[in-house]
Amino acid sequence: MNVLVLNGSPKAKSDTFRMTDSFLKGLNRDRQNEVTVINVIEKNIAPCRGCFGCWAKMDGHCVIDDDQNAILNLYQKADLVIWSFPLYCYAMPSHLKAVLDRTIPLVKMKMVQDADGKVQHEALADFSRLHTLVICGCGFPDWDGNFDGLRAMCAQAFCNPDMVCVPETPLLNVPAAAIVADPLLARFEKAGEEYARSLTLSPETIADLERPMIPKEDYIRNVNGS
Repeated sequence: MNVLVLNGSPKAKSDTFRMTDSFLKGLNRDRQNEVTVINVIEKNIAPCRGCFGCWAKMDGHCVIDDDQNAILNLYQKADLVIWSFPLYCYAMPSHLKAVLDRTIPLVKMKMVQDADGKVQHEALADFSRLHTLVICGCGFPDWDGNFDGLRAMCAQAFCNPDMVCVPETPLLNVPAAAIVADPLLARFEKAGEEYARSLTLSPETIADLERPMIPKEDYIRNVNGS
């Protein structure tokens, strides 16, 4: 598979990317996929201007001459796109959202309606083989509503992708927390092996990955230094 990883963390030692890296190890366990990792924070990607110049050209490229067009080229060749990022204000970081906003050149102005009545733009290329996985971590403990906004956005933007939303991820970079962090990373590696076999993750696997590492009360107490 051609795998495109869009790393939306602004930090080199990202909590979220440690999970993604473990997933990739499992994905490549039995076969070597072609993996391209883009550290989005290092790229020059301007916000979308809403000019729709891309729909005038219809060549799959944006009229803004920056690093986004290289990403669009990779996107069109990918069999799997992994969006890996920390939760920022209940959504994705702004520099990664700019990448998503500027995927508009990959669709046409023409609208189509599916069997369920959902209206969307017709794809410019054949993306029938494309799979999407979202891996998101956050610094909050597990509580209702934490990822709700993100889940709703990704369900629409990526047509119901596989999503793994993990709380308490700062523990992954705390040496004293290795006793709970290392087993989570091992589960992500196993999840990568599962994905390589079936190109999806079972609900049981996702629930296992999303399970908090420590009780909410203990996590809050540690964060507050009390």
